[in-house]
Amino acid sequence: MAVARVTKITASSPESFGDALKNGVSRASSTLRGITGLHVVEQKCKIEDGKITEYRITCEITFILED
Repeated sequence: MAVARVTKITASSPESFGDALKNGVSRASSTLRGITGLHVVEQKCKIEDGKITEYRITCEITFILED
C-alpha cells in the first residue's frame, strides 16, 4: 500500500503563471522523488508602478513516500 504526502510550495516568475509553475515543479523535483501531481491553491501578482512585475503561485505537491 502506498502512502502519499502533500507539501505546499510557492514559486514565482517575471514572465507568467505558467513559468512560475514550471519553476516550482522543477525546483521541487530536485529534492522530492515520486511526485504524482499538484493542485494550484492560489495565484497572485506583484505590481509596481501599475505594471505586473512578478507572477506568483502557491501549490500543493503530492508525492509517494518511499519504503
